[in-house]
Amino acid sequence: MNLLVTGAAGFIGSAYVRGLLARDPAVRVTVLDKLTYAGNPANLPTGHPRLEFTHGDICDADLVDRVTAGADQVVHFAAESHVDRSIDGAGAFVRTNVLGTQTLLDAALRHGVGPFVHVSTDEVYGSIETGAWTEEQPLSPNSPYAASKASSDLIALAHHRTHGLDVRVTRCSNNYGPRQYPEKVIPLFVTNLLDGEQVPLYGDGRHVRDWLHVEDHCRGVDLVRTKGRPGEVYNLGGGTQLSNRELTGLLLDACGAGWDRVRHVEDRKGHDLRYCVDWTKARDELGYRPRHDFTAGLAGTVAWYRDHRDWWEPLRPQARTP
Repeated sequence: MNLLVTGAAGFIGSAYVRGLLARDPAVRVTVLDKLTYAGNPANLPTGHPRLEFTHGDICDADLVDRVTAGADQVVHFAAESHVDRSIDGAGAFVRTNVLGTQTLLDAALRHGVGPFVHVSTDEVYGSIETGAWTEEQPLSPNSPYAASKASSDLIALAHHRTHGLDVRVTRCSNNYGPRQYPEKVIPLFVTNLLDGEQVPLYGDGRHVRDWLHVEDHCRGVDLVRTKGRPGEVYNLGGGTQLSNRELTGLLLDACGAGWDRVRHVEDRKGHDLRYCVDWTKARDELGYRPRHDFTAGLAGTVAWYRDHRDWWEPLRPQARTP
């Protein structure tokens, strides 16, 4: 079975590919990745006999057609994903997340490829004060990033409803783990603290997120690929809700630092207060459950960054910091 995985030199996509190659000897993987600032070929196993890497843009219709023609299924991770960057300029987000997704869907339709798993985010739902979103929640994105992902979700589901393409959408909560680009909050704070620097906490730190280990997310994506239903959306949550202030305290403790290392910065524009997804559907239909205990997972993540300076130190100069 030949699987096309887009954006697999990034944090989540590379974790998915590494896990899939390790556990399924029948799968051959073609990676399509543009290698933007967040893509790193070192995230992928070097010289693996069942892995082929193609450097390119998902908006390049001719290239996408060629790589899709040899695929049986698609798992689509490729996206511009950093909210702060989308606030500075939304053009790249619309181009990659909407037009790129449409380019892939059109190629999959031409070549009869399916399932097509479209990996999305809980941010498409907007902010929720209490409770948790189910998959039936109307989309109400607030950032340009989230709006571009909501648009890509809709164009993907439209290809199922109009053309019958086997599209399956996942919406995950905040991911953490090794190899995450050091501008997202956990690796940004950890690398700053390891270097003796301060960390920037938005506003009063009351914003709440649900945390999901990247390996649990990837297992959920593969359950959707192998057991999910065409045309369905599946929420994938982690079950650990923390305010940004609570998370900051845990990271300070893990790095042996105090609150004097925290620098409060002006809150982000349109900052959603709280995200939380109900993943009952994925649990009941697919047997999805997070396996990583957050305390152990966070400790392992901090230890990975402590032990792999050679991976993140060259990336720090180009990472965006509030």
